[in-house]
Amino acid sequence: MVLNIVSPEKVIYKGEADLVVLPGIKGAFMILERHAPVISILSKGHLIYRVSGENRSLNIEEGFIEKKDNIIIVCVE
Repeated sequence: MVLNIVSPEKVIYKGEADLVVLPGIKGAFMILERHAPVISILSKGHLIYRVSGENRSLNIEEGFIEKKDNIIIVCVE
């Protein structure tokens, strides 16, 4: 799936990802290939995404996610 992580200052990551774990306001949740469409608010925590078998992590303060048609857009601060 395609993952785009952006902040007000820059594009943090744009490319393929195998999975994404996000800090939702009611707890962490995972998105995998062919996940149902979702829009959610994110809270302070760790955003983890896997690229070619390697986990990458990003600390965020807040943000939101939209996932549709195997494209994930994450806006963070």
